[in-house]
Amino acid sequence: QVQLVESGGGSVQSGGSLRLSCAASGYTYSTKCTGWFRQAPGKEREGVATIDSDRMTTYTDFVKGRFTISQDSAKNTLYLQMNDLKPDDTAMYYCAASTDWGCFGIFSLREDRYNYWGQGTQVTVSS
Repeated sequence: QVQLVESGGGSVQSGGSLRLSCAASGYTYSTKCTGWFRQAPGKEREGVATIDSDRMTTYTDFVKGRFTISQDSAKNTLYLQMNDLKPDDTAMYYCAASTDWGCFGIFSLREDRYNYWGQGTQVTVSS
């Protein structure tokens, strides 16, 4: 079992920044890929960014150049630095971990590859 707890969400104006954190506990050594997903009201959950144990990262096109995913293995914590936020970034952001699949590039943005999820943290960007 892996437990994930997100924090760092909030309300910012367009162009602002936030850093999300995801603290992992439990059998974290079994994790093969971790990532951030988001779900806006009325929309399906979508992949944002992923990272593997070798710190290889994958981003969806709409956040490239603005968001950065990173991890601190010593602290078992995953981060998402979000800069130049836009109203379209408004969503509930979820941390996810997979103990079954490695990241494997663009395929890592599929939510069905993850078997552990956090409860989410809300990000609201106003214009």
